[in-house]
Amino acid sequence: MRYLHARLDQPEWMRHPMQRFLARSDAMERVELHAWNLSREDVQFALFYMVGDIDAYRERIDEVEPVREYELTPVDEEHFYSYVCQTYTDADEAFFDAFAALRLVVVPPLVYDGRGRLTLTSVGAGDALTELVATLRDSADIGVEVLEIGEYDRRHGTVAAGLTDRQFEAVETATSLGYYTTPREAALADVADELGIAEATASELLRRAESRVMERVVGT
Repeated sequence: MRYLHARLDQPEWMRHPMQRFLARSDAMERVELHAWNLSREDVQFALFYMVGDIDAYRERIDEVEPVREYELTPVDEEHFYSYVCQTYTDADEAFFDAFAALRLVVVPPLVYDGRGRLTLTSVGAGDALTELVATLRDSADIGVEVLEIGEYDRRHGTVAAGLTDRQFEAVETATSLGYYTTPREAALADVADELGIAEATASELLRRAESRVMERVVGT
């Protein structure tokens, strides 16, 4: 059983109105689709984890036609959950039909970043995953960046869900430079230079990210 971890850049017509809002508004940083199901053919129930301004989100979602009802649950000043009932759009069906036709499973969470791009993991046969990439690129005109591909083994849940985009970028940069290797191959100053920020700012981003990751590791 193989997996594909990829970042997708969907064309404008395929993006959900709230996905467009995420890409265009400074009020939102990150959205994760954690779970979804169908009560009948035309209605979807979905649970989202949000990083951003709950008031700005509420103001926008009130105007979105496919959304029939929703409920928001705050976690803290920056994070909240959104439970949404919405109708399926033609774009939704076109997107997920590509996975269904190849008998692929999409593993949550699906992560939407501040640019409106979608990062997801799909599991299935290796040749089907290869065909999926070609189908999305050629037939659906979706930009596909393959991040990882290999044998599927996910015995631990994601620990990055609580990070902001900026914190994730800092950790990703630090890791690629060798800041977390033993022995250490890069200094904090190297991370700061790569990010184009002050060393103190880099230190704060990494410290907050590390704190959130450790909390998720031990389940707090």
